[in-house]
Formats: sequence, structure tokens, C-alpha cells
Amino acid sequence: MEELLELRELLLADRVSDALLLVEEMTEMSKDDKLNKIFSFSVVLLLNLIKQAVEGRTTRFWETSIFNAVKQIQRTNRRRKSGSFYLTVEELQETLEDAYDSALRQAALEAFEGRYEAAELGQMVERRGVVDQASSLILTN
Repeated sequence: MEELLELRELLLADRVSDALLLVEEMTEMSKDDKLNKIFSFSVVLLLNLIKQAVEGRTTRFWETSIFNAVKQIQRTNRRRKSGSFYLTVEELQETLEDAYDSALRQAALEAFEGRYEAAELGQMVERRGVVDQASSLILTN
């Protein structure tokens, strides 16, 4: 909010170049927020896909968490007015790759009642398959 007030003051003072710099900064802040949300929902999505893969089962809760995470990623990634996306398919794939280790650590706490460390759990699941499944869910729903 303070950025908007500062922008107003800059425009009223006819400091257009400073106002444009502030607009650029605000745009970057907004994009960073979107990317952080996509990352967080990617962790939730991957966490539940990992649990499904290692335990060889699913629950209604996991299915709902997967559905909600996919929807939130899709919604956050879409630019409202232009209909384009914040992240390209390649950048989305990179985000999923980046989020995988966080999801694996969380899955180690939840899968099999926390009996395995993340490294052990990681040996039970095919990383590429889980990331590709997550990407497919996001891109096709």
C-alpha cells in the first residue's frame, strides 16, 4: 500500500521517471509473490504424489490436496487480462524440480508414519516420474 501512495506522490510531483521505476519494482514484487505461491503449491502437489507412489495407495484427502494444489497453481500462473502465463512450461518444470526435495522431506515425515528418512524414501520413488506426473496434471486440467 505504501508503494501506491509513493507512486501517487511521484506522479503529482511530475517525477515520471521515478514513478516508472517504482512501477517496475512493484511489478517484480507481484511476480515474485506469484512464483512463491506456485512453489508452495508445487510442494503440496509433489508431497501427495510421492506418498501415493511410495505407499502404493491413495486417500480421499490426498486426492483432494492434489486437486486443490493443481487448481491453485493453474490459477496463480494465469495472467488475468492477457490469458498468458507467468511461468512457461520449462519454468514450471524447473519449479517442480526445485520443489521436489522440500516435498520429499515432508513426505518422509508423513509416509509410513515417518519411519524413513528423506534419502531412504527418495530411493523408493522415481523422481522423474513424479515430477512428470505433476507437470501433466497442471498442464492438462
